[in-house]
Amino acid sequence: MDMNGGRDRFVEHKGVVKGHVLEEETFLRLTLSKPLDPDAPWKKISVRPVLAGGRRQMQFSYFDGTKDVARNCDGDEAERRLDEALDMPFGQIQVQATSGDLTVLVSAKGCAHITKSKPSRHEEAPVLSHDRDKHLPLPASGGDPLLRALGILAKRGKQVRSAMRGKFHQINEFLRVIDQVIEPEAGAEPLRIVDCGCGSAYLTFAAYHYLTHRRNIPARVTGVDANEELIAKCVKLRDSLKWDGIEFRVSTIAEFEPDVPPDVVLSLHACDTATDEAIARGIGWESGVILAAPCCQHELHPQLKAPALRALLRHGILRERLADLVTDTFRALALRIMGYRTRVLEFVPPESTSKNLMIRAERGLEPGDPAFVEEYAALKEFWNVTPAIEGLLGGGFERRLRPPAG
Repeated sequence: MDMNGGRDRFVEHKGVVKGHVLEEETFLRLTLSKPLDPDAPWKKISVRPVLAGGRRQMQFSYFDGTKDVARNCDGDEAERRLDEALDMPFGQIQVQATSGDLTVLVSAKGCAHITKSKPSRHEEAPVLSHDRDKHLPLPASGGDPLLRALGILAKRGKQVRSAMRGKFHQINEFLRVIDQVIEPEAGAEPLRIVDCGCGSAYLTFAAYHYLTHRRNIPARVTGVDANEELIAKCVKLRDSLKWDGIEFRVSTIAEFEPDVPPDVVLSLHACDTATDEAIARGIGWESGVILAAPCCQHELHPQLKAPALRALLRHGILRERLADLVTDTFRALALRIMGYRTRVLEFVPPESTSKNLMIRAERGLEPGDPAFVEEYAALKEFWNVTPAIEGLLGGGFERRLRPPAG
C-alpha cells in the first residue's frame, strides 16, 4: 500500500502501526530505525512487552549510537511514549507479531509504503517473562540445531554443556551486537559478510544462522582462514547443516579478494596484526560495518618506551596489558580518521573470555576529522611508534595525517 500526501498520510501509517502494537495477544516487538534527520536524538528505538512489577508493561529501549537507555511503563505513559516515538522522523518501522510482520518505509518527504509479510519470529504468543534464556538471540531452551551441531548443547537435551557455557554466552552477546548494527533493507540484495581469520567459525556460523533463520535477513557469509585443516572442518559442518548461503576460503586476509565488496567485515579473535589486516581490508572495501574483537597483540609490546612510565613498563603483565590498550586505541582512531563512528566496548563478561573487547565501527563520518588526526599524531609522538594499521592503510591514510597546506 503506497501512502502519498503529506501529514494526513503520516498520521494514517502511524495509526496502523499503533494499532498493531496495542494488540496485546499478538504484539512481539516494534523497531524504529534509520532516522531521516541527522540530528535526531536516537538512532534506533525498540519496544516490547515485558512482565515487571507483577503486571504487563512496555519496555522502551533508546539507542543513540553509544548507549542504550531502557524504560518500563504502562497505561497512559506507555501510550504517550509510543506516540512520541512514532512522531519522530524514522525511515523504517517494523512491527513483529505472531500474526505477521508489518514494515513501513518512509521517504524524506514523509511518504510511506507499508508491506505485510509472514512472521519473522517463531513465538506462538508474546513472552513477557524476564527469563534471560527466552530473550537470548539463540536460546538453549529451543534445542537450536546450530548449538547442537557445535557441541554447545547436550546431544539429547536442551541444556548447555558446562564446558561450553563461556562459548554459549560469547555467541549470544556477539549476536546482540549484530542486532544493534544491522537492520533489514526491504527489497535489498543479500547482506554480504566476510569473517577474516574465522578459525573454527563458531561466530561465522552464528551470524549466518541468526540473520537468515531468526531475523529473515538474507545473508551470504564467507569465512576466510589460512588454516586448511580448520577450513575443511568448517566445510564439513556447513554441508551437514545444508546451509548454502555460507562458504569458506583458504587464504590469508591480505590475499583474499571477495567477489563483491562486503557490507560487513568481522575479525573475531584473529591473532596479532591479523586484526589490523582485517580492519584495513574493511576500510578499503568501504564496508558499512566492521566488528573486530582483538586477540593476542605483540607488535607494540617491545617498542613501548616512556621514561615517565618506567615503573609500569618494568612488569611484563602490566606492559602487555598497556600494549593491548595502546594498540586498540590506534585502531579506533584510525577508523575514525577514515570515516567510521567507532566504539570500543566489552561485549562479553571477563569470566567468559579475557579477550572480551570489541571495536565496533560504522561508516558514516566525514573522513579526516582534524581532532582525531591530532589525537593520533600526539599518541604516536608520545610512544614513538608506527602501528601496523598505519602501514596497512597506506597512502590514503598517510594523506589524512598531513596538515593542510598553507
